[in-house]
Amino acid sequence: MAIREELAKYFNRLHKMLAREKGLKGRLGNIRHLLTGNALTSLLGLVGFALTARALGPSEYGVLALCFTYTAAIERLVNFQSWQPLIKFGAESKSAETLASLFKFGLLLDVSAAATGCVIAVALVWAFGPWLGISSEMSGLVTLFCAILPFRISGMPLAVLRLFGKFRTIAYGQVASSVFRAGLCAIGFAFGGTLQDFVLIWMAAQIFGSLSVLFLSLAELRRQGMLASMLKAPVRGISAHFPGLWKFAISTNLSLTLRSSANQLDTLLVGYLADPTAAGLYHIAKRIGRMTLQIGDHVQAVLYPDLARAWAASAIEAFHRAVTQMRVLLLGFGILLVGAVSLTIDPVLRLAVGPDFEAAGPLVIVQSIAATMTLYGTITRSALLAMGREDRVLSSVLVATIAFHGTALALVPRIGPMGANLAHIVMAAIWLWMMAVAYRQT
Repeated sequence: MAIREELAKYFNRLHKMLAREKGLKGRLGNIRHLLTGNALTSLLGLVGFALTARALGPSEYGVLALCFTYTAAIERLVNFQSWQPLIKFGAESKSAETLASLFKFGLLLDVSAAATGCVIAVALVWAFGPWLGISSEMSGLVTLFCAILPFRISGMPLAVLRLFGKFRTIAYGQVASSVFRAGLCAIGFAFGGTLQDFVLIWMAAQIFGSLSVLFLSLAELRRQGMLASMLKAPVRGISAHFPGLWKFAISTNLSLTLRSSANQLDTLLVGYLADPTAAGLYHIAKRIGRMTLQIGDHVQAVLYPDLARAWAASAIEAFHRAVTQMRVLLLGFGILLVGAVSLTIDPVLRLAVGPDFEAAGPLVIVQSIAATMTLYGTITRSALLAMGREDRVLSSVLVATIAFHGTALALVPRIGPMGANLAHIVMAAIWLWMMAVAYRQT
């Protein structure tokens, strides 16, 4: 009875807070759409991965995991993630003409990065494949999978949809892509698909997902009456309209590149220092344990445009209040999720991917702890970027990434994939501390 009364008081206080905080209420509404879409996307994603893992087994699934990881790593290494500078400077834009030029600048960045990434990815496979954990037998499949990279144009589309508040469109567009992917995986499983078949299935799913976001953003630009003007807009002299644009874009890209060397190359590192089976177990654990980071991405997607607008308008009190509110919400959610994972992971693994992957259970728990720490840090990162302190974000990522690689290289040969999980905790702790210091100094 006492617990029920306390819960009633808590929800009553929450209701009153939402009534006072219209900004928070709006953000939570947008986050609700994204979380609903994320839950459906994650569920459908697990279905796709479960069907693929059951069809292929640990060894062949490990090869497919290396294909995913390699292309994702190259994409992160060369992708400018243009949505970050587009949102920051788009929030400051005073006219539709300069905003159209900014969007075109972002689109050209995305296209250039996607094409460059494909060329680099193929060249590295053939020149340094064995050093990256890609054997000569796997190189053909990995090279084929690189064909998805020219289609990975997402920075400008995401910036458009987020700036115009189309979070429901983003959420349910991702669900549609996940339905398409799960359907293809079900067909492959039903017909006894081979490793080569599943490579083609996942390629088709990735390309469909990328193109769907692009077309949704173009439809929104047309609805806003900006599509024609964006296509004709000049980009020469864009930095004169938006001082600091190139510096911000390069700095944030370097930060993401450094983070990617840990978050995307870790599976390759486990495969190189251990074997494909260990890489497959690690990849399964990472996919499950770090699903919370997708939630963090969605929260950041909603919060970052609001923070950029608040900072540009010198609404400092509202800025810090929004940061504190979202930190508390994400930390509480992360702690609850770690507890839930600890209690349920073993039966979930047996049911989803079979007993062959049961050894991934402890890996998932440790991954979920690292993910909770990272989840909390995404809010501070968004705040620092909105304030134009991308230099402090870069320095924190640099130090944390060096610590990750040192820890992983020392521990993976000794304790296997668990060493990479512990390295993620070390990285998250250092990253959190350095960004917290920078935020308090502003």
